[in-house]
Amino acid sequence: MTARPPVLILAIGNPSRGDDALGPMLLERVERACAAQVAAGELELQTDFQLQIEHALDLTGRERVIFVDASVRAEPPFRFDRVLPRADGSVSTHAVSPAALLDVHRQIAGEPPEAWVLAIRGERFELGEPLSATAAAHLDAAERHLVAAVRSPR
Repeated sequence: MTARPPVLILAIGNPSRGDDALGPMLLERVERACAAQVAAGELELQTDFQLQIEHALDLTGRERVIFVDASVRAEPPFRFDRVLPRADGSVSTHAVSPAALLDVHRQIAGEPPEAWVLAIRGERFELGEPLSATAAAHLDAAERHLVAAVRSPR
């Protein structure tokens, strides 16, 4: 079995729901900006509409995971916070938080990797809406921060 890239960025969001597209859009930008790290096997990028219990298995063998999502509560333009395992969410496939996912990983596979959440402030989440101008500006700031974090030595 081939070793997994040590860093995983897992972006959550629905591209058809206005600012909920922030996570997937950021991942597209990071993929271009960090193509060398991806090609070298240092970074893996994943996107999904929501966190699923099955994502706990994607954390195995990683040193660090960064969850990216839109948020209505984050301070503008974004928050970048450490997250620790905590049994605080449903174990169904809906409304699973990053902290609950880390707890599931701990239960089934051992100690989870270092984890961070990049919550980008959004304001409009209606189906069929485009990205708001405010969220677009927040996306630019989040991209600069995340690319620098991925490229910087630990």
